[in-house]
Amino acid sequence: MDGTVLVADDDRTIRTVLTQALTRAGCKVHATSSLTTLMRWVEEGRGDLVITDVMMPDGNGIEMIPKISQQRPDLPVIVISAQNTIMTAIQANEVDAHDYLPKPFDLPDLLKRAGAAMKNRRLMASGETPAKPAAPVPRGDIVSMESLPLVGRTPVMQDLYRLIARIINAAMPVLIIGESGTGKSLIARTLHDLSDRRGQPFITATTEDFRTVDGPRALLSRVRGGTLVFDEIGNHDDEAQIRMTRLLDGIDEDGPRIMATAQPNLPKMLAENTLREDLFYRLSGVTLDVPALRERVDDLELLAQHFLSQAADEGMIQRQLSPDALELVRSYSWPGNARQLRNMLRRLTLTGVEAVISRDEMDQALKTQPSNAVVGPNFSGETLSEAVARHLQRYFDLHGKELPPPGLYGRILREIEQPLLEIALEATGGNQARCADLLGINRNTLRKKITELGIEVSRRRKLA
Repeated sequence: MDGTVLVADDDRTIRTVLTQALTRAGCKVHATSSLTTLMRWVEEGRGDLVITDVMMPDGNGIEMIPKISQQRPDLPVIVISAQNTIMTAIQANEVDAHDYLPKPFDLPDLLKRAGAAMKNRRLMASGETPAKPAAPVPRGDIVSMESLPLVGRTPVMQDLYRLIARIINAAMPVLIIGESGTGKSLIARTLHDLSDRRGQPFITATTEDFRTVDGPRALLSRVRGGTLVFDEIGNHDDEAQIRMTRLLDGIDEDGPRIMATAQPNLPKMLAENTLREDLFYRLSGVTLDVPALRERVDDLELLAQHFLSQAADEGMIQRQLSPDALELVRSYSWPGNARQLRNMLRRLTLTGVEAVISRDEMDQALKTQPSNAVVGPNFSGETLSEAVARHLQRYFDLHGKELPPPGLYGRILREIEQPLLEIALEATGGNQARCADLLGINRNTLRKKITELGIEVSRRRKLA
C-alpha cells in the first residue's frame, strides 16, 4: 500500500497508532488534531486519502466532507467515530464518505479499507470502475439520534448500520431476519422514518388483512405510497401467503415500499413448505440479518445504560449496574434478546430503591427468567436439546442403513449423566450434600451414581 494519508483526530494516541501502522504499510502520513490544518493540506493538494474523526475541537469531521469533495472530488474520506450510532453511519453515507468505522476500530480492518480506498481512487483516475458499490443516498432532514432504537458498537452491529444507511431510499423489498426481541420491527420503522417516504403511512399487515379477497385492496388504499410491512411471514397460513403474493405482483412503481420480518428458521420453513417459495423470492430483495443479543455481548453494557436512562427519562429512579451485576448480565444468554433485557431492567428500576443494582439483586432477577443459560467465548447459541439432537443424528448416520446396537437408551443417558454429575461436583467443590441439593436428588442416590459411574470425587474448598 502506497500513497499519502491525512489523519485528523484530537486523540494523540490514535494519531500515533495510525501514523505508525500506515507508515509500516508503506504510506506517508500527515497527522493533525485540527480540521483547519486538515483543510489547508487538502487545499494544497496533499494526500491520497483522508481519515478523520467526527467530533474535533474546531468542528465536525462529517460536516467537512462536502467541502473536501468540492475542493478535491477524487479524494476519498474514511470517517472514524466514538459516536457509535446508526445516525453516524447514515450521516457519513449522506455526505458520500468512502467508509465509516466505529471506535474502537480493528486496526487491520482499517488498513484494509484504507488500501481499498486508495486503490479505488487510482482506478477512477484511470477511468476504470471502482470496487465500491454505488449506494442510494438518503436526503432530507436527519432524525435525532436520541430517538433511534438501535444501540450497539460491536462490528456485527456496525455492519448492520452500514447496510441500513445504504438502503434508506432503495425501492427494492427488504427482508429483516432475526429472533424475537431483536428489534426487527424497530428497524423497519427506522428505515421508513429516515426515508423520503417518512410523511406517508407506515402500515403493518396482519393475517386478518388477508382473510378476504378485498383485504389486500384495502391495505393498498391505506398505505398509498408509504411503507407496507408483512410481519413474521412464516406465521401466516397458506391462503394469506397466496394473497400476499398476488398483492406484490400487482404493485407498480408508484406503490408502497415493501418490507417483511421473519425468524431465522426460513430454510426450514421453505423445506417444510410452511413458507411459499414464490412469496419468499418476492420479499428477499435486500436481507438484513439482525444479530441475537448473545452474539454481541460487548453491546450489553451500552444497551443496559440506554434502557436504564430511558426509564429515568420516564420518571423512574436513575439506576446503574455494579461491575458484578454487569458480569452476570454478560454471562446470561438472553433468549428474549433486547426486549427481555429492557423489560427486566425496567422491573428492577420500578422495584429497587438503591442507585446501584447489586450482584445479588441481579442474581435474583435472573433466576426468574425463562432460561438461565450462560454464554462464553465458545458459545454458539445452540440449546442443549439441539446439541443432543445433532450428536444423536450423527450417531445414527454413522451406522448407515443399519440400526445402532440395542440398549441405546441406557447408553445415551449414561453419557449425559456422567458429565452432569462431574461438573456439578466440581462446581460444589466435591461437597456431595450441596451437589445433591443442586441436582435436586437424594444424597444416597448421588452416592450410588458416583459408584456406578466410577466418578472420582476430590473434596476441596470451593471459592465463592
